[in-house]
Amino acid sequence: MRTRVKICGITRAEDGLAAARAGADAIGFVFWSGSPRVVDPAKARAIAASMPPFVTLVGLFVDPPPDDVRAALAAVSLDLLQFHGAEPAALCRSFGRPYLKALAVADGVDLLESAQAYGDAAGILLDAPPAGGLPGGTGRRFDWSRIPPRLPRPVVLSGGLDPGNVAEAIRRVRPWAVDVSSGVEARAADGKALKGIKDPARIAAFIEEARHADV
Repeated sequence: MRTRVKICGITRAEDGLAAARAGADAIGFVFWSGSPRVVDPAKARAIAASMPPFVTLVGLFVDPPPDDVRAALAAVSLDLLQFHGAEPAALCRSFGRPYLKALAVADGVDLLESAQAYGDAAGILLDAPPAGGLPGGTGRRFDWSRIPPRLPRPVVLSGGLDPGNVAEAIRRVRPWAVDVSSGVEARAADGKALKGIKDPARIAAFIEEARHADV
């Protein structure tokens, strides 16, 4: 099976195109105002218009008012919705699009029980616990051994992935897909990620390593 790859936190058309050219299956737009990678629907629409065919467009939300999701859908032809808060399944499914539900792999969280509440989700995205007020995109990984062997929906693995560890993650977890944001961002002179600005070389390296792990 080929592991699918999503590049999240796209804020520029050139970054979306770099992801597509490197072989990404999906790109993600963050519509949550608390994120440093947020884009408004108009900007997301412009980026989406520049994309080639057969790249899935994903919209990420965190406990959104329903009207915010509808506004994003009116502006951008999103293929998939991704919910990163405490949204109930009824809200997630109410927009007529397939959806991913993110779950934090944290102490006291029963992943099997939590996932069963979202039995109609296209997949369950597993991420590190929130940090610094951010529910995702923190660059932190979690202990992959805590993932149950059989979740009821396909697993999308996230949390601290980068070109240096994605192959190991795929070999150990065997997820349906991997999702990366900070791990493929450009770096400042001090080595810190430039949030929202992707590095084409890091994107290409990430996808290449993912492909190697599938062999």
